[in-house]
Parts: sequence; structure tokens; C-alpha cells
Amino acid sequence: MAQTLRLAASQSHTLSTTSATLHALEKTTKHASSQSIDLILFPEAYLGGYPRTATFGAAVGARRPEGREQFLHYFKDAVDLGDTPEGAGKKWIDGTLEGGRKRGDGTREELERIARETGVFVVTGLVERCGGTLYCAVVYVCPRLGVLGKRRKVMPTGSERLIWGQGQPSSLRAITTTIKGVKLTLASAICWENYMPLLRQSLYSQNVNLYLAPTADARDTWLPLMRTIACEGRCVVLSANQCMTKSNLPAWITGEKHDDEPITNGHSSAPARLRRKSTITDEGHEIVLPERHDGSSTAITEKPHEDDYVSRGGSCIISPLGDVLAGPLWDDENGLLTTEVDFDDCLRGRLDLDVGGSYSRNDSFKLTVEGLDLSPPP
Repeated sequence: MAQTLRLAASQSHTLSTTSATLHALEKTTKHASSQSIDLILFPEAYLGGYPRTATFGAAVGARRPEGREQFLHYFKDAVDLGDTPEGAGKKWIDGTLEGGRKRGDGTREELERIARETGVFVVTGLVERCGGTLYCAVVYVCPRLGVLGKRRKVMPTGSERLIWGQGQPSSLRAITTTIKGVKLTLASAICWENYMPLLRQSLYSQNVNLYLAPTADARDTWLPLMRTIACEGRCVVLSANQCMTKSNLPAWITGEKHDDEPITNGHSSAPARLRRKSTITDEGHEIVLPERHDGSSTAITEKPHEDDYVSRGGSCIISPLGDVLAGPLWDDENGLLTTEVDFDDCLRGRLDLDVGGSYSRNDSFKLTVEGLDLSPPP
């Protein structure tokens, strides 16, 4: 029986409201379904947003009031999945916490509906609010069974440490599922977690054959890292990053007032805004072209200049031997990478390298992770 699946990495960028972004996720997933995609990955912090260029008014030993207003807006953009600060794990997945499946703001249920109606397995990055803390997270949503798992980033990078809490290492647990007769063991490492060798090994040790890497890193060094991980783990690697121009940064970051979005106390009072792009003609005239909430233009626009981007993307799909199957995709704000993958290639690659098994020399080298069972899941 063929062990092939069609995979996609969506290079979508966060829109001006979380509801608009969720609607865009649904539209992209429907489009993926029309192309017979079995599983799609969305970027890090796609729902809730990656707050590029925002300072949150912070310096060592000081925080400014305007920075607190930024955090207030960002906090309200985050989603509430009904989890607990310590991470309820299986109880949250099974919906057995107090309040049952009605906990949260309904985002979980919307994601489950989108996966169910499209038949596409959805993996998306998001910013999760819980108590008074934000977490960068990834959720796995099966079309048949709903949410199968969720994990929180264990090590926010740089200024992320100011706005995101540290997640639970126990949530690094891989999950198993079967799609069209193909058994998958999948797990995710978020952005610079992929630079943590022991974290990578914790995933390899669970016999992962689909390694998901939602990211915010658009540097040229990202692709060789993804190729190394695929070759090292003999696994398929899917990486998705947002591609975004300065004009698509939210007003609460830029401080710019838009004609259709009044700014009050540092954050928007409008539910959504109409983004605008402009171009200057040779005669010095400015042409302003509106865009709809789904990011598609109502008129033909010139491709942004490289300097206009705050993130150029770089999404990619890599084979278990480290070959680039699709991408990297640059300067495409709504790109969708797709490819067909034979998961038997993971086993073919383990003829000579299995860093989660014999090649790990686990009789001599030991790795333990607090609260995490490193044996392959059933």
C-alpha cells in the first residue's frame, strides 16, 4: 500500500483581528482541500500574531505606560483555549476539566469545525492566553477526532521572554494518527527551539516521522537548519513562516492612524481595518490601493520592494534525506507550498541512521525530560 500523503505549508500572515485571521485560516484550508491536501501547517503565532518590531515600552529596569497599552492590545488578540496555566494535558484534550468543552472563547471548536468540514488535518501556531500569561503554542487538529494535542514553546527567544511564558516540557509529547492508511508520528519544535539539540533529540527519540517547525525566522540560515534536522532525524520536515510587509503591521504597533481605524489609548476601537498599500508614480503621485480582510487586492498592486518586508517568509518542505522538496518561498504574502511525500522514505533512510534508536547509543548516553515519556507513542 502506498505510503504517500499530500502536505502543505501555508505562508499566511496574521490579519488585523483574530476573527479575520481565523476566517483566513478557514479559507486557506478550504483551498488546500480542493488540492487534495491531507495536512497543512500554519506559521508560528499565526492566530494572535507575532508582534514584530514591538518594544512593549521595555528597557532593563523600566517599563513605559505605552508599552503596557501595547501588551493590553496584544493580550486581547490572543486566543483562550480553556487550558490551565500549568497545562492540563490529557484532561484538556479530553474536555474533562471543570466546564467541559465549553471552556475558552470558542477558538478550539472553530478549528475543529474547519478540520472536520474540509477533511484536512490542521496544525497551527497561535498565541494562547491563560490566566494573566501569554504562551506561544501549537495545536494539532484532526478532522475525525478533533484536537489531539497542544504544546507550548518551552524557551521563548530574546524579547519574546518579556511577553510569553515558558511552556511545559511535558507537552513535547508526540502524537500519532493515521491518514489514508499512513501512520504518522508527529511533533513540533517552534522557531528557535530547533536550535536546542536536546529538544530535537527528545522528538527524535519518540520516532517522529513528521517534524513540524512553525517559525518566525526568515534568515538564510533557516533552510540549512531544516535540511540538517530532516537528514539527522530521517523525518519529513514542514516549516511555515509568515511573510509580512510593514504596511500590514497592526496600528497598535506602528502607532499610525488609518482613515478607517481610529486609535484610542494606543489600541484600535474598530473590529477590523482595511489595509492599504501605496505606490509612487514617476510623476510623484501616490496611488493608494485597498485590500480586503483576506489579504487579496481589489486592484493589481506592484510587488513590494525588499526593504518593505519585516519578514520575507522562507517556508519549506524537506525530505528525510535532507533534500528540498518545496521552497524556500520568499516574498509571497499568501503563498502555499504543496508536495506529495512518501513516508516509506523515512524507513529507507534509517538503513544507516536512526538517532532515536541504535545510533543514539542509548546504552551510553542518557536523556531525560521532566514529565515527558521519551518512548515512542503507540
